[in-house]
Amino acid sequence: MDLETFRALLTEEGQALLAVLQDTDPAQEPAAPAGLRRTHGAALVDAAREQVRLRRQAAAKFGEHAPRLYFTPDSVELSSHLAVSEYKLDRVLNEIGVVMIDAMSLGSGADAHVLGWSHMTSAVDGDRLTVEIAAANRQGMDEPMLDLTCGDVTEFDSQGEAVFIDLMRRPGPDHRHGDPESYDPPLSWALERLHTTGAGWIRLAPGLPDEAVPGLGGAHEAEWISYDGHIQEAVLWFGVDELWTPQPDPVRKATLLPAGASLTGRGLPHPAVRAAGRYLYAPDPAVVHARLLPELAEDLAAGLLEGGGTLLTSDELRPTPFAAAYEISGALPFTGAAPPAAAAAQGVRTEADAFGADLAPHAPVAPTARSSRPRRRSGS
Repeated sequence: MDLETFRALLTEEGQALLAVLQDTDPAQEPAAPAGLRRTHGAALVDAAREQVRLRRQAAAKFGEHAPRLYFTPDSVELSSHLAVSEYKLDRVLNEIGVVMIDAMSLGSGADAHVLGWSHMTSAVDGDRLTVEIAAANRQGMDEPMLDLTCGDVTEFDSQGEAVFIDLMRRPGPDHRHGDPESYDPPLSWALERLHTTGAGWIRLAPGLPDEAVPGLGGAHEAEWISYDGHIQEAVLWFGVDELWTPQPDPVRKATLLPAGASLTGRGLPHPAVRAAGRYLYAPDPAVVHARLLPELAEDLAAGLLEGGGTLLTSDELRPTPFAAAYEISGALPFTGAAPPAAAAAQGVRTEADAFGADLAPHAPVAPTARSSRPRRRSGS
């Protein structure tokens, strides 16, 4: 969607068209455009149909807000669940304690809007369409305290007490896969800005290899967040406590939402590899991405399943929110295939020569769920 098309959707005609299509049963929608094109024009009808489709797709992440928001295909795909933005706001309120925040490089804009529920937030992005979509989404996101600017992020006169930088956006044609220095802005600039400000966070794709971010940028903490068993993003946190100083080995954390359970690294050695025991554990992908299998293995008295990739196995069952547990009821002949579909459904990448078994699932025991949306505050 280009800027001219988006602006057309904001006109009275565009709004009326969106309302008609949004109230149309998806099963009946293919029959609707023919008549609409005669009165509204094919380009506008196609743009409205695409927007309604994206809103329906985004409902899984944005809930009740989705029908009032505007999206691009990239913004839907690259957005985390709204509960992740709310969780990060809760951390800002309770651990950083600032009043004014600068949001640089908006991505989908969700984090900036959620920050604006409780903080005066100045947001800047170099893409005019991204900025105008964010402006149009203010009403649908409960009118956050958000001031928007279109301009060069690296030239922005930052006045905030903390800085948030979103580097999880679709890369340009010159992007080198896995190289955060080819982002716009580059990761090195983002890290320098965070070290200068002293407090804030950087949002990154969860699958970046450690060598792409040496020492995890000297952050205080690196956190991988999943929602309902699906990995969402990685966050480099700076200044999350009063005693923070840059360090070569940041704290690693895996956080599972909506439960709010977190597993923190303890610097343990790689777990031993062993043959299958009575129970099989498929770790949550946040645990895998955070490289906290040693900590989970110790908590479960488990080892890595021989030939099973990231799967863990143990002779005893221990409840955990960080893995799905299965009882092995009988061994199957080796087939050279991947582990059972139940384990693959957890988002676990496994090796081709994995162990095969008949499994009976055990539901993981999660802690008491907390409200994902923090209270809105007007100040600090």
